[in-house]
Amino acid sequence: MAALKGAALMAEPQVTVDDAYFAFGDIKAVRGISFRVDSGKVFGLIGSDGAGKSTLLRMMATMIRPTSGKIMLGGLDVVTDRRQVKRLIGYMPQRFGLYQDLTVEENVEFFMDIFGVTGLERPRRKDRYLGFSNLFPFLDRRAGDLSGGMKQKLGLACVLVHEPQVLILDEPTNGVDPVSRQEFWGMLLEMRAGGMTIVVSTAYLDEGEKCDCLGLMHKGSMLAVTTPEEMKDPYPSLEEALVHRIQNEDRELIHDTFK
Repeated sequence: MAALKGAALMAEPQVTVDDAYFAFGDIKAVRGISFRVDSGKVFGLIGSDGAGKSTLLRMMATMIRPTSGKIMLGGLDVVTDRRQVKRLIGYMPQRFGLYQDLTVEENVEFFMDIFGVTGLERPRRKDRYLGFSNLFPFLDRRAGDLSGGMKQKLGLACVLVHEPQVLILDEPTNGVDPVSRQEFWGMLLEMRAGGMTIVVSTAYLDEGEKCDCLGLMHKGSMLAVTTPEEMKDPYPSLEEALVHRIQNEDRELIHDTFK
């Protein structure tokens, strides 16, 4: 009986978003979003600019409170259990706060201080995540002197040093060259293989195809939640499918407004 109970707990989604809304005054930035993400899966958010993706991720990361609805991470409510949630997540916004005048090593040490990583864990984690991101040759280089791709990899290493259960990333490869994007996603998929749950927004649809599941957002609403293959069908590419779905949605909105 105990084994069955444990199995049931393991089957619970790591991320649960139920009818989440967020409004800036009269502007509804997020409108009734619901989805689930199982442990060890990558959930990708794609969609038009201004769709509400960043707002949704900020709610998940406890940066802003949902106007209504519920968001649970690891069985904890992002509002009532905010402090506990912050300990189990890693959040990398579009403009991650690296300290430009600190070296690569000093940035990692600083974030370990913030997260309270002490003792023998400090050298272990520094070795793991700097090695993982191929940054060891650049330990003494200031963050401000790194290339865009290297800054993003350093940012990810800093987020990972406290070994979060859920990783929340807001367009982490935006403006990064193709080789660095590929390396960054190699790191994410390795984290997934280790059991980490990842929610990531991306402007690159080739990255969307690497996700286990995709959520397509437009004007604050979720148009679809499905696998990349199912979202693409019957179109030849994910880009064509996305454009078609968004155009159809806009036509329906216009029809509803003027009928």
